[in-house]
Amino acid sequence: MNEVKNYIERNKQKFLDELFSLIKIPSVSTKPGYEKDIRDCANQYVKLLQEAGVDKTKIFETAGNPIIFAEKIINKNLPTAIIYAHYDVQDVENQEWKVTKPFEPINKDGKIYARGADDDKGQGFMHVKAFEYMVKHDKLSCNVKFVIEGEEEITSPNFGKWCTENKSLLKGDFVMVSDTKMIDSDTPCIMTGLRGIVGWELIVEGPKQDVHSGHYGGAILNPLNVLCEIIAKLKDETGKITIPNFYDDVLELSEEERKSIQENPFDEKKLKGDLGIIDFQGEIGYKTIEHIGIRPSFDVLKLEGGSDRNCVHSIAKAKLSSRLVPNQNYKKIGESLQKYVEKIAPKNIKVTTNILNGDNPYSCSMDMSVYKVAENAFKSVYNKKPFPVKNGGSIGAITLLEESLNIKSLIIGFGLNEDHIHGEDESYPLKNFYNGIETIIMFYKFFNDYYKA
Repeated sequence: MNEVKNYIERNKQKFLDELFSLIKIPSVSTKPGYEKDIRDCANQYVKLLQEAGVDKTKIFETAGNPIIFAEKIINKNLPTAIIYAHYDVQDVENQEWKVTKPFEPINKDGKIYARGADDDKGQGFMHVKAFEYMVKHDKLSCNVKFVIEGEEEITSPNFGKWCTENKSLLKGDFVMVSDTKMIDSDTPCIMTGLRGIVGWELIVEGPKQDVHSGHYGGAILNPLNVLCEIIAKLKDETGKITIPNFYDDVLELSEEERKSIQENPFDEKKLKGDLGIIDFQGEIGYKTIEHIGIRPSFDVLKLEGGSDRNCVHSIAKAKLSSRLVPNQNYKKIGESLQKYVEKIAPKNIKVTTNILNGDNPYSCSMDMSVYKVAENAFKSVYNKKPFPVKNGGSIGAITLLEESLNIKSLIIGFGLNEDHIHGEDESYPLKNFYNGIETIIMFYKFFNDYYKA
């Protein structure tokens, strides 16, 4: 244990410099214009993987952004871990960063500030450094394969096809992922579920051009009014989503399972302060920790239309999103909303609903052998047992990996609520970065012991 800590202590600045070499590259996948940066980041990741000790690397082309594959095969008869991460990041459009510029990473007050510091370059790179330690000290007794994609932030549209086409290359026993949060900086957790997601674009078209609100207001349907009226009908006053059959397949947990979730250390007052909100809301009968883990949601993400010109505008648009829970299917839910909007929309105005994207939910059992190994790794670093947690976010690639390869994922994240991923001044605590490396090293150590036993 001291050997691991000493190794990390001696190499802290080196690890940080290497991570910064990735973060400095604006590998934005959420808008066009970053194609060269995407490729530069993939190439830099490959360079760092090679320096860490992999035997083979390859960049695979897709219809979108490239996918990195790397591996070290110790013995084909040994178990194989697949490390999944992503090198793409969200854009920073219309954001005001105060601590630093988004792609000029700095170390300040014990945190790394930059886009991708947490999501997911910081968390993904921990696995590279833990692997490097195991190789340098000749302690690796399992095969390791890295799969690092460049489209996670846009729901991995080409990842599933690539996995299916490369099943033999991706043969493994389990997937390990770090792209989620801890309960707090001293309380680890293991994610036993992720919500899925489905998104829509809602378009309302009125007059063929913008018209004067004084001349025509009240005489014609206003697309913005209609848009708001439709959206208002998609949830009721109790917080229930009104899309027909929306809850039919929702997995209802037992009282014992719900009690276990509610017993997780969850500081609601602190989280309200971190978010700067007055209070939480949600479906009646469920606690906040359940709203962000085991219950589905519906949100308006974007509204477009209108101006200050006193006009009834010709078109209005909205981007809608629903987070889904185990047993719900994003295609089925997506089509249900389309049919419902068609039913409730006024007949004398054109309304179109397009399904934009989707991922199905993911869940795993605490009985997985690698879950027990990860428990021991966390206890060795944090001196406490990690809590099982259902995560409110989505990582579509995990579901795609399970569907393609029929293997489960171990999800061990080290981010925090206050890291502001996707937002202004995204950050990642150095403590979490270094503790993450140590925990993953200890995972390999305990996995080795488990396998030998």
